[in-house]
Amino acid sequence: MNVQQLRAEFDALTERYEGFKRQNLALNMARGKPAPEQLDLSAPLLEALPAGSLAPSGRPLDSAGEDTRNYGKLLGIPEARVLMGALLGVPASAATSEVLVGGNSSLTLMYDTVARAVLFGVRGFKPWSRLPGVKFLCPAPGYDRHFAITEGFGIKNIEVPMTPSGPDMDIVERHVQTDPSVKGIWCVPKYSNPQGVTYSDETVRRFAALRPAAGDFRIFWDNAYAVHDLEEPGDELLDLRSACLEAGNPDLYYMFASTSKITFAGGGISALATSPANLTEAAGHLERQSIGPDKVNQLRHVAFLRDLDGIREQMRRHAALIAPKFRVVLSTLERELNGLGIARWTQPRGGYFISFDGLSGTAKRTAELAREAGVVLTGAGATFPYGSDHHDTNIRVAPTYPSLEELAVASELFCVCARKAALEKLR
Repeated sequence: MNVQQLRAEFDALTERYEGFKRQNLALNMARGKPAPEQLDLSAPLLEALPAGSLAPSGRPLDSAGEDTRNYGKLLGIPEARVLMGALLGVPASAATSEVLVGGNSSLTLMYDTVARAVLFGVRGFKPWSRLPGVKFLCPAPGYDRHFAITEGFGIKNIEVPMTPSGPDMDIVERHVQTDPSVKGIWCVPKYSNPQGVTYSDETVRRFAALRPAAGDFRIFWDNAYAVHDLEEPGDELLDLRSACLEAGNPDLYYMFASTSKITFAGGGISALATSPANLTEAAGHLERQSIGPDKVNQLRHVAFLRDLDGIREQMRRHAALIAPKFRVVLSTLERELNGLGIARWTQPRGGYFISFDGLSGTAKRTAELAREAGVVLTGAGATFPYGSDHHDTNIRVAPTYPSLEELAVASELFCVCARKAALEKLR
């Protein structure tokens, strides 16, 4: 466009933008929250436990015959450990030695795992709090809550670029294998937050084959979207546990998952899966922290979800609600922005987000314009360590919570804001 065309385009966009502002919108696309219709899919959880899961006495006993209403079972009931182990690739025969099932939040398990390392060390190594300059690798764009955990403990977050097959493993290997102050790496290996990348088989094998300079280095493998496919067949993620065993690195990983986006976001169950030695260490600390999790809720989840096939069946129902929302956003981006040379975005096959990159120096302005017109987005820069996107390009778009009608409006407004911000930058 020449100068006159740019001015005309800016004036036209400004008029469209003012039209949106006059609608007094109040829409939120900031977080990957399940919509009410998705939560309704798990309404049977609110009912009494199915008769088949109760003892003849009517008491809710687990498969070992113990009353789930009482204290005990620090690592979770056996059938819940098998269920969540299956979600994380742990065979049923190993669940009792490798899987811990906790409350509703896998983020709590991650926080506690870092906290134990900071306060007490890992497997006989010095506590991280007693070591100078402890570092953590952070693939970016990535999950802001991961970065906040390590930042909160004073650990230095090191940004690692993402590629279409996962974190740049040349950079990961260089840091991990040469620097003993590097103690861990955050990973969302399937449908990564926010880009929707699934790590390639080669990437997983390179993770499993790491030879860390620090004996207490661990991979924090947050498989939050393990079964969150938007289309079938979904992406296949190589099993990290098996790869680590084959590489002779059985203690290298902590794997996490939850049912937060499978059943109730605030009332699910979570899991940590790791080697028997790592789990034994965690249990030793947990004994001083808790007298046991909510086992009645664990029993409810087993009764409702049954097994891995039951989980997949539940997730197909979720996909039927979510996939049309992604299509609305993606089709709007295509219609409004394709060919303009000012933006690119991901086309995820699963997960909860679309990663959007505008012109350098426009992400914050785009989010600001959207907020002023009534649409709240994730803060620009949130997907990078310390909230610092050096190029100010990336915005995480979360389509799941609004209705289809709301999404159509919000997506169009978002595109108008991105175009307006780009024109302001060009001017």
